[in-house]
Amino acid sequence: MFASRIKSADKLAVSVEKTNGTTPNNRRISDFFAENVFTEKAMKAYLSEDAFNTVMMAIRTGQKIDRKVADQVASAMKSWAISKGATHFTHWFQPLTGSTAEKHDAFFQLQQTGVGIEAFDSQALVQQEPDASSFPSGGLRNTFEARGYTAWDPSSPAFIMEIGQGKTLCIPTVFISYNGESLDYKAPLLKSLHALEQAAVAVCHYFDKNVTKVTPTLGWEQEYFVVDESLYEARPDLVMSGRTLFGHAPAKGQQLEDHYFASIPERVYAFMLDFETECYRLGIPIKTRHNEVAPAQFECAPYFEEVNVAVDHNQLLMDVMQRVAQRHKLRVLLHEKPFSGINGSGKHCNWSMATDTGKNLLSPGKTPKTNLQFLTFFVNVIKAVHDHADLIRAAIASAGNDHRLGANEAPPAIISVFIGDYMTRVLEEIEARVEPGKFTEEGESQLRLEIHNKIPALMRDNTDRNRTSPFAFTGNKFEVRAVGASQNTAAIMTVLNTIVADTLTDFKKRVDGLMEEGKNREVAIMEVLREFITASKRILFEGNNYAPEWHEEAARRGLPNLPTTPLALDALTRKENIALFERHKVFTKEEMHARHEIELEKYIKKLQIEGRVIGEMAMNQIVPAAIQYLNQLTEGLSSLQALGLSAKSRQSLIQEINEHIETIIRKVEEMTEARKAANAIDDVRQRALTYCEQVKPYFDEIRYHADKLELVVDDKLWPIPKYRELLFLR
Repeated sequence: MFASRIKSADKLAVSVEKTNGTTPNNRRISDFFAENVFTEKAMKAYLSEDAFNTVMMAIRTGQKIDRKVADQVASAMKSWAISKGATHFTHWFQPLTGSTAEKHDAFFQLQQTGVGIEAFDSQALVQQEPDASSFPSGGLRNTFEARGYTAWDPSSPAFIMEIGQGKTLCIPTVFISYNGESLDYKAPLLKSLHALEQAAVAVCHYFDKNVTKVTPTLGWEQEYFVVDESLYEARPDLVMSGRTLFGHAPAKGQQLEDHYFASIPERVYAFMLDFETECYRLGIPIKTRHNEVAPAQFECAPYFEEVNVAVDHNQLLMDVMQRVAQRHKLRVLLHEKPFSGINGSGKHCNWSMATDTGKNLLSPGKTPKTNLQFLTFFVNVIKAVHDHADLIRAAIASAGNDHRLGANEAPPAIISVFIGDYMTRVLEEIEARVEPGKFTEEGESQLRLEIHNKIPALMRDNTDRNRTSPFAFTGNKFEVRAVGASQNTAAIMTVLNTIVADTLTDFKKRVDGLMEEGKNREVAIMEVLREFITASKRILFEGNNYAPEWHEEAARRGLPNLPTTPLALDALTRKENIALFERHKVFTKEEMHARHEIELEKYIKKLQIEGRVIGEMAMNQIVPAAIQYLNQLTEGLSSLQALGLSAKSRQSLIQEINEHIETIIRKVEEMTEARKAANAIDDVRQRALTYCEQVKPYFDEIRYHADKLELVVDDKLWPIPKYRELLFLR
């Protein structure tokens, strides 16, 4: 029985006490923003001028910090952290589990005299040693080979995490094996940033010799669901797998379209204020909050930041919001598809490149058709996506995202690029060798409103937004819309940085070759751009990516359609892709194969967990409740028959319930056997494919019959919260 369904009403009315994360009274956000971050201002206050300048140079140029300066930084960081009340420190890193990891050590150190002191030196700052065999390594580490290293990343600022009364200094780090292989998301990300910077600066010199640095930027948009804690805890599937494995669609879902941008529920609003305050104190520049399309779904988004810091901040935000939600007796769901029949959650990644001269390389300016620098980078990005669409698909592949991609809510598994009507015309005219002065004129930039003249004029962008496109140009950036809500953005950023770096490198080689033949710079650039446009135009699509017709059209164009994770991950082991990452020193062959194995194992284990939970819930909760109700109906039927009354409807209902029960029991047994057979397969790729093709189909079959029972079994007997409660009770 679901007894907590009644008790939840009391919890829903709970008064959330003010916590140390609550916005301080009478303080503007700017007053406490980044107060728990070892910022440039804090470094200036605690470091000598020489040490400060060395650290800033390391952040800006990647210059190494010697041990003497590291000692000063460690001393300064310790003093600052202790002044904030911190008692411990940790190397905060991002292993290939998808979440973050930390091992806390006290500043406290016991002297030989028995006296305790607070100590923290450069060795503790620069390098630590977590157990590398206990994290996914894809065969790079054996169980008996435990040594691994975390190494300080000076380009991402240290911060203090407050949990209850405890305060810990967190130092962002990379995580590598004893032999130097990357075991995390951050190390290859940093390598890809360097590769892109080198390639982009070289191309920028065609237009501006003053450019010495190009910084990729990222602005992510995080979608998530919020449900009541007591309802969450009464759902084993949510607790164990992050999504509802059973549940019939409620009478009302999102069909009225009344939740999107609607007034934020008061209880959720209190939670938002609380977690946003913690984010601000941690230097995460949250800008936007709103209701999303599905009931109980919400979104937040920050200002753009340098990619490495933005990735760290997104990982930190997911941790903070889940922890703060529990203070409000709520739970945050970051699974890509926690509820069937309504929209799932993604993480839109808005990516661009900025020069140290203040130029956004993907900003077209007022005259995009004649802005040669913009066109150069714009076309190179499109060419990179065209040539390496398989790697982009692999970077967003996961068991959770397979439920979402293409489900009439998110971009399909087919990678295409949207650039808008105007930019499409520009590229077509470049390809057709139209003279720059004869380009099609841009449409008027103002929208004419035939209403009261007090309404100000609205400016129209040079491109619309296509929410169905997996990779869309939105005016001054590209938006990767297909990333899953729970995924680490470093994966897609590493791929995007590397493929664009490779394309820019090829572009420069071609242009230089034409210039050596005697062609002037502009002519050479336009000639190569024309080649790139012709070679990559099949990936451009302006229409509805959800439509079945697009799948047919994409097949005619020869675009890959990889709907499942095991197939998508094949891209990681293709020779040409391994060569690409090796060229730019982002991944080695061994690291690529390791990641392929890790992601396949992750996929298998998630389906294993879901299969086990489905079996347990079906046999321990749903079937017993249905049998209990069936017995009640049978007893009632005997009474009616004894009185000589008609009972055809009840007989039909009894038969229907019994058939559903029998089918569930049979399908659970078959699923269990299929899972055992899959587990016996040694080859990890074949095992993943078997889980996908032979085990996973049982999930929907069992669910179908369980959800049909939910409609007819006495509501008082139904053992788990229903969708109407999970989605609408807050």
